[in-house]
Amino acid sequence: MKKLFAALALPLIALAIAFTAPVSAQSSRDAVWIQIAARPSLREAEGEARTYAARLPDVSGYALGGGWYGVVLGPYARDDAERVLQVYRAEGQIPRDSFIAFRRNLRNQFYPVAADATAPAQPAPAPAAPAAADPAPQQQAAVQSTLPDETPAEARRSERALSREQRMELQVALKAAGFYSSSIDGAFGRGTRGSMSDWQTARGFEPTGVLTTAQRQVLMDEYNAPLISVGMARVEDAKAGIALRIPADEVAFDRYESPFAHYAAKGDLGAEVLLISQPGDKRTLFGLYDIMQTLEIVPLEGPRQRGKDSFTIEGRNDRIVSFTQASLKNGEVKGFTLIWPAGDEDRRARVLAAMQASFTRLDGVLDPAEGGDAVQNIDLVSGLEIRKPKLSRSGFFVDGDGSVLTTSDVVSGCTRITLDHGYQAEVAANNTADGIAILRPAQALAPAAVAELSAASPRLQSEIAVSGFSYEGVLGAPSLTWGKVADVKSLDGDTGVARLELAAQPGDAGGPVLDSTGAVLGMLLPRRIEGKQLPEGVSFAVNAEAIRSALNTAGMTPAAQSASAGSLPNAAMTRLASGMTVLVSCWE
Repeated sequence: MKKLFAALALPLIALAIAFTAPVSAQSSRDAVWIQIAARPSLREAEGEARTYAARLPDVSGYALGGGWYGVVLGPYARDDAERVLQVYRAEGQIPRDSFIAFRRNLRNQFYPVAADATAPAQPAPAPAAPAAADPAPQQQAAVQSTLPDETPAEARRSERALSREQRMELQVALKAAGFYSSSIDGAFGRGTRGSMSDWQTARGFEPTGVLTTAQRQVLMDEYNAPLISVGMARVEDAKAGIALRIPADEVAFDRYESPFAHYAAKGDLGAEVLLISQPGDKRTLFGLYDIMQTLEIVPLEGPRQRGKDSFTIEGRNDRIVSFTQASLKNGEVKGFTLIWPAGDEDRRARVLAAMQASFTRLDGVLDPAEGGDAVQNIDLVSGLEIRKPKLSRSGFFVDGDGSVLTTSDVVSGCTRITLDHGYQAEVAANNTADGIAILRPAQALAPAAVAELSAASPRLQSEIAVSGFSYEGVLGAPSLTWGKVADVKSLDGDTGVARLELAAQPGDAGGPVLDSTGAVLGMLLPRRIEGKQLPEGVSFAVNAEAIRSALNTAGMTPAAQSASAGSLPNAAMTRLASGMTVLVSCWE
């Protein structure tokens, strides 16, 4: 039955390979390979390469360094490699822990023997269907002859010497290879024996159901191949007071900038590691949790969880996957961040698990003054770039639940909208004709002040003030810009729009226009109208009547203007305007 399945599966694989163009010599530096095996001796690797080459195209072998030898498929363009990897895994032609490898991971070529080690091999045509059958006896012997021989009785004796942890590791490796699906308990019952027998058959060994010492080594080498490929090694950072295993072939220590020890990428993979170490308490931990989520290295999408003395954050986008964990113990916050390229999930998961299992707190904590002499930049936190929105404008609260009125242009083309960076919101209504958008926060807010719409038309030449984030939130708080009402209609005679004498900035758009009593006369519109840039000192605002109509259409009742007590002093006007004005940001 297995032979029949393999014969039927092969045409599907051949079809996938047929659409996978070989990588040209000119683009070889961009080529990638699929690593399918790693062996600790050249003879074992040559035997493994011959076995795979009997049924798969594009097989070659390269030294990996450190006494290891790899069997790979390729080279391919990155997209083609991922497609071939998916097909071969699905059909069981290669181990499930196979992964994408890069040119710099491969050293001298040892298979095929006649190949030019400096030039990438060309993909071979797909093999004929009969080659999908189990390896021939002489091929099995070629593999077995390179390994120490044990009889089933000797294998059982060597197996009995294994600790429970070692037996569980074998079950984990069998499960990762797709042969075992039961619990990891270290007990070698019928299920484990059956999975061992299936694995032996798939690797060309006699299916006894008991792994010899050499076979156990082969199994564990396959399982650990992803870690071997990135050079997982233990490091002890005395300044940070942390020890753990890191992908040492892909990252190297770069600098300290409290609270981080930066281990920057040193290879084509683009991985990075941060060690987190600082003195503090729960406020420090929770502050770090908030700060991490503002960084470019922590994408918006992904689960995050905060407990009373620890947190984890995972962020994903189409470029990277990052994972951060940190915990508080004895007045010290310690943890790490792993940043990994998207599309290499199996290997990332293995590396992350190894880092988590090996993470150890040592004595000491990173000096908060470390990195104090680094070049300062408002867009950086400890050397890490802060995530910035695509666009930020102003808005103002129009009800007690935190609904916000703003300009239509700030909500166009956004994947995410936030209020004051920290609160997510969704578009409840968008009247593009008038340039008015209404936002509803994901959670109810408690505004310090709510806009009260003026019941009267503005008077020509009367003083007004616009409250807005003139510089798109850089200053951290809204500011007031003073001006006058130049006309109660627009240049084309629209009575729903007033013309203002006002030197506004782009970030002010969407902010409330207030009269001297604090009543809202309108909302400031963007200065660019129908593709034309307005002269300096000329601005427009949609008036209170148009705002009232938009709110009514959305099923909302605007707050009525309170009885006027006359003009407000500047301090009172500033407090009122600041309480109702909110920063609206559009994120991609």
